[in-house]
Amino acid sequence: MKSALFLVPLLWLCMAFVNAGTDAQKKPAQSQGHQSFRLFNPDTMAKPTAGYSQVAEVTGGKTIYIAGQVAMDASGALVGKDDFRAQVEQAFKNLDAAVHAAGGDFHSVIKLNYFCAESVDPAQISLVREIRDRYVDTAHPPTSTFVVVKRLVRPEWLIEIEAVAVARK
Repeated sequence: MKSALFLVPLLWLCMAFVNAGTDAQKKPAQSQGHQSFRLFNPDTMAKPTAGYSQVAEVTGGKTIYIAGQVAMDASGALVGKDDFRAQVEQAFKNLDAAVHAAGGDFHSVIKLNYFCAESVDPAQISLVREIRDRYVDTAHPPTSTFVVVKRLVRPEWLIEIEAVAVARK
């Protein structure tokens, strides 16, 4: 346990050293232009090929955390049983409603986490990006993580998507 406690300050020191780069290293390869955050891909990292940003930096505003959204409509009914496209559509509608309810819009979203059931045909996963692109600024897409899981809490759910957004106060 003592060795773990020693590693925490060491980790902070390493992070401070890594973040102490030159101004040229800190410049984003692309920037959101939003006053509360910027989304970018540092020149020191591989460029994503799947339409997401590597880094989201919050510079102001209020942070909004949105729980994982599934294909449930406002009444709690499942939308799109066995229909991956319909479930992704509904999950994004729910995310959109949630971010608006908190005072943001979908261009305020800086992070998306996807949890997809392994029962989904891998060829269908491209539908996620197709639908997402109707909501996000595709020139500066949010940071993203996509995870395939054995199953979600309810077996009829095929995808769950959670988000983090930053809205102006």
